[in-house]
Amino acid sequence: MGIDLIPFKTCSFDCIYCQIGRTTNQIIARDEYVPIDAVLSELERKIKDNPKIDFLTFSGSGEPTLHSGLGKIIKAAKKKFKLPIAVITNGSLLWMEDVHEDLLPADVVLPTLSTYDPVIFNRIHRPAPGLSFPKIIEGMIEFRKKYHGQIWLEFFVVRGTNDRERHAITFKSVLSRINPDKVQINTSARTPSEVHVLSALPTTLERIKTILGGSAEVIAEFKAQESQRNARVSSENILNYLKRRPGTLEDIASGLDVRVEAARKVIGRLQEQGKISSRKWQDRDVYCITKN
Repeated sequence: MGIDLIPFKTCSFDCIYCQIGRTTNQIIARDEYVPIDAVLSELERKIKDNPKIDFLTFSGSGEPTLHSGLGKIIKAAKKKFKLPIAVITNGSLLWMEDVHEDLLPADVVLPTLSTYDPVIFNRIHRPAPGLSFPKIIEGMIEFRKKYHGQIWLEFFVVRGTNDRERHAITFKSVLSRINPDKVQINTSARTPSEVHVLSALPTTLERIKTILGGSAEVIAEFKAQESQRNARVSSENILNYLKRRPGTLEDIASGLDVRVEAARKVIGRLQEQGKISSRKWQDRDVYCITKN
């Protein structure tokens, strides 16, 4: 079960590949963005309604380590619900001692590191003022020394930016200092915040996996089978989806768990009504709310 502690698009990065759009509140100051008690109460209610939950995952629409009460929430949730906990983080605040302490009780931490090169780092992640690439790298190395859980590091690949063999070879030397338990190689599957960002080719991802070695894996995109999807979808469903993020026909159908043809018909009506418009990304139409 996913847990979102941060207001929409409050983040320390403004990554060019982010599938939920540009960062609107870029910050590195930690705060109690959502009251701790409110989070735990909502968790208790959700878990009662979904007794088969096997993992609690802190991620969402912002950077979870920005929440100053993250450690208290993790400790309380582990004690009360007896479930393993994962934190998906961009890794930008791992140089902070209090962030280290907050993450130590988690079972799995999944930070992102996409390059060894400060110039490419700034190009891909567009960090907030006050963040530096060397500080982030050293923070990950120091965290590994303290943390006894699993670290699954995401290597996000952008075609033409960090996908060359020589980049992967040098990146491997950085990985040896961080010593993650896994390296998960990823690329854009959904529409990124910047339309010039292209997905890496499958052959490129496999080549990077070979270079990085035994702990590396290519993360496969989940695709629901068409026969398992619902046949009906409303205009309101699609408009609410597009208020959160732009998407292709396939993105929308997958995100709403509906059949592609059902989504296509409603999208056509919304275009005729002028409520949504489209642009191209990788030869696919990307739909968004029409601006007045």
